[in-house]
Amino acid sequence: MKVSVIGASGYTGGELFRLLCNHREVEIVGAYGKTTIGKDLSEVHPSLQDIVDLTIEEPKYREVGESSDLVFTATSHGVAMKFVPDLLDEDARVIDISADYRLDDVRVYEEYYQKHESPGLEAVYGLSEIYRSEIEKADLVANPGCYPTAAILSLAPLFSEELIDLEHIVIDSKSGTSGAGAKPSQKLHHPTCAENLRAYNVTAHRHSPEIKQEVEKLAGGEATIHFTPHLIPITRGILNTSHVFPQDTVDEDKLIELYENFYDDEPFVRVLERLPQTNAVRGSNFCDVGLEVSENSGRIVAISAIDNLVKGASGQAIQNMNIMFGFDERMGLEEIALRP
Repeated sequence: MKVSVIGASGYTGGELFRLLCNHREVEIVGAYGKTTIGKDLSEVHPSLQDIVDLTIEEPKYREVGESSDLVFTATSHGVAMKFVPDLLDEDARVIDISADYRLDDVRVYEEYYQKHESPGLEAVYGLSEIYRSEIEKADLVANPGCYPTAAILSLAPLFSEELIDLEHIVIDSKSGTSGAGAKPSQKLHHPTCAENLRAYNVTAHRHSPEIKQEVEKLAGGEATIHFTPHLIPITRGILNTSHVFPQDTVDEDKLIELYENFYDDEPFVRVLERLPQTNAVRGSNFCDVGLEVSENSGRIVAISAIDNLVKGASGQAIQNMNIMFGFDERMGLEEIALRP
């Protein structure tokens, strides 16, 4: 099948090419961008030298849609919504890796981002483990954010059993610097962030409404989410720590069994009897999940680890592509983590 990438020069675009070149059912037919037009893809992503031989072109969106079975849109927020309708009109299926179609309520999107230019389009939220049957039939998939992916997968089994107090869900996430994208900035300048750790957007991060939306669907009721992200001096990885409080006394071994049963058939979620760490998933599409229960307070601490560029972005996008086109879900995603 023929696949194109719009937004070829960013980190998620580079990860798409890295993973897609190992997918035996895919022919990469186009690499498109705005700021790097005319450059060889390997000039922007040196790791692709002699592996992917493409030049980055300016996208003519209807032509891209006509020539592609699937288009990944790996652009900044507020960009894909301008041209995704043109791709769909040419019968291409689309996986958008930005936030443009993740939120069900356009008013919420506009509160946290900007005015939406194609609010009439309906997308399936692309959390592969939760919405597989809907993804199979979708023409437009909204790939989840990296923080929401880690947070929701850490908590989903608990909602299936109505075990926790929905008014007090505390989510503490720490992300590597690649999560902020490839554009240079003072906060990502090496001398500024290399030996530093800081919280940001502590009460109003853009991913908060996305987490709330999906948690409430899983829980079947209103939930109060307290989410705070932190930037840590690693390149890749998210370590997510979710604190929740059970309605009644819970047994840790039974909770682990609940998680194992919930994710039993999931190829990329590993339930551990120890606590996750980021370098056990770096470069891979795995999400590792572990938990502990406080003997004193009964608090459940659910911890997950993902690579923000793979399971948190491009890897999950390819997993969704595999679901949409009936391929083995693991195809192109067999990479083992890089450790140390």
